[in-house]
Amino acid sequence: MKKSFFIIPMLALGMLTGCNRGYVEPDMTRDDSKVASESLFVKKVENIPEGFIMGVDASSIIAEEQSGVKYYNFEGEEEDGLKILSDNGVNYIRVRIWNDPYDANGKGYGGGNNDLAKAIEIGRRAAKYKMKLLVDFHYSDFWADPAKQYAPKAWVDMELEDKKQALYDFTKDCLKQLQKGGAVVGMVQIGNETNGGHMAGETRFSYFAALFNEGSKAVREVWPKAYVACHFANPEKTANYYDWAAKMKQYDVDYDVFGSSYYPYWHGTLENLGTVLDTIAKQYDKKVMVMETSYAYTTENTDFWNNTIGDNGDVAKPYPYSIAGQANSVREITDTVVNHMTNGIGICYWEGTWISVGNESLEANQLKWEKYGSGWASSYAKDYDPKDAGAWYGGCAVENQAFFDEHGKALESLKVFNLMRYGNDAPKYIDGIEDVQVSYYNYEDFALPETVNVIYNDNSRSAIAVTWDDFDIDAAKAAGNAKYVINGVAGGQAVKCYLTIMEENFVKNYSFENGMDPWVLTNNGAALSDVHKAQITKENPQTGTSAFHFWSQEADCVNFEVEQTVTVPATGTYKFQISVMGGADTGAADASKQDIYAYVKVNDTVYQQSGKITSYGAWADIKITGINYTIGDTIKVGIHVNCSEEKVWGDIDDAMLNLVL
Repeated sequence: MKKSFFIIPMLALGMLTGCNRGYVEPDMTRDDSKVASESLFVKKVENIPEGFIMGVDASSIIAEEQSGVKYYNFEGEEEDGLKILSDNGVNYIRVRIWNDPYDANGKGYGGGNNDLAKAIEIGRRAAKYKMKLLVDFHYSDFWADPAKQYAPKAWVDMELEDKKQALYDFTKDCLKQLQKGGAVVGMVQIGNETNGGHMAGETRFSYFAALFNEGSKAVREVWPKAYVACHFANPEKTANYYDWAAKMKQYDVDYDVFGSSYYPYWHGTLENLGTVLDTIAKQYDKKVMVMETSYAYTTENTDFWNNTIGDNGDVAKPYPYSIAGQANSVREITDTVVNHMTNGIGICYWEGTWISVGNESLEANQLKWEKYGSGWASSYAKDYDPKDAGAWYGGCAVENQAFFDEHGKALESLKVFNLMRYGNDAPKYIDGIEDVQVSYYNYEDFALPETVNVIYNDNSRSAIAVTWDDFDIDAAKAAGNAKYVINGVAGGQAVKCYLTIMEENFVKNYSFENGMDPWVLTNNGAALSDVHKAQITKENPQTGTSAFHFWSQEADCVNFEVEQTVTVPATGTYKFQISVMGGADTGAADASKQDIYAYVKVNDTVYQQSGKITSYGAWADIKITGINYTIGDTIKVGIHVNCSEEKVWGDIDDAMLNLVL
């Protein structure tokens, strides 16, 4: 039988005859006296206000328990994982709700199979341990995020007015049942990472606003004291955040909290996060918080399924992947919210209880992921989400970012939620070493760094000597444009140097760090608009902090050239290279719907070379060789991009014109 809503018997606590008549919130007074830790150094966060949200998303905990996972406290005793969270300072539990995360045969899509029944059970247990519930409505049958906001199956063919009513009814019914079940709801998210106003299959901001207000209306009726929150991702895209906040005001969206995801690997600096949310809080008189964050305590893969974060140079790594690094990440984000934002009300750590379901074998884990939904997606999700879940279903990719190890034992870093209020001293030790990223032109004299920064468990840093593996700098310079990873040792620990070597480059503003000048954009497709962008952003640079970014929600929009006229000092043979990266929706971009090529125009002679965008992080270098140039010729370099696919996006960076001979 296909699963839908699970209604439990009314409890005396929640006997209701109306929306919330007769409801009396239980006593949620907590004992948050200081916990003990001999090994975790935590600098006190000054000025933490009363009621500050110390949240953890535990949406997958029931699926984990069904798969045989057990949780253990610091004394090694088996205990409810939610109680362990509460005992260490967590006061909010976040739980996502999907409308109908099951196929026609009742087989769960995975990711915790987070239907209403699970939210009710998690909410009841959270309240038992004096934790309020942060309800995260995705308004989808499966994952909703910046790349996908699929409508629930039951809503697919609805017109806006019908969908508004369905969203209101669904929200209100869920919240009433949570109340009957004993949960204490303190905040409700209307949508999950609804970047730019995309939710429940709708992409027009006016439609999004109308849907949001229906959800907000339901919250006000059932839980009038609860915060209503919106949730966006990618705070490093500062212009987008300001634009969305302005549109929320323009369309009179009813909400209290502007929430942001902030994953240090991808989302820029804490300084930028603080500035952006502080500006929004002041300008629109809203509360702000970090709705999602996490950090790896290890690079180890414990469930035979690749992790999202490993030990490589593709993402930012502001802290070591360690117990102390994980705790310091939480502490620094909290300090930013408390002391560098107006109206900062909390943080929420994402999926702190989602760990490996077994250490026996991949095959044994796959059976559990399929049966209980304890992996990120099951094979049954392919009909609903064929491009992502249908192709990549499997295990948990974030168990190395949880607050429990692979055996379910609580990590010392969990205590940070409590200890931030008090501070805690511990012996100082070297916790990790900063990797080095350097770039040089091949005509420069340079040597590899003689020192690197060690990072201590108190998040302080100091320079120590480093020894690098043998590396032939002269040979690398002779080879021209290239990237290298060089291994080294400092203080007995491994360290890496990410070296970029570039030849003399005659392209000005080659990586779009200084605006468009002297680049010229020629847009051949649909007019640039809210659903079609082609501009410099800080979204996904290959180097530096900027790149030329494009995206479109609709088909047949992306068609443009970006070029510049170059001044070249000598007659000779040249080569040109430019890098591209991108994708579409949640998976790879369709190569058959792309016409992308780099080009060089020397007077009337045109040199060109085709390229493709495939998926996130897969940068491709489009190279043209044998370009003949004579002093006095006019030379232009550029890239042509024509992608007819809907929801396609990409980035262009690092244009280089070099003399060969």
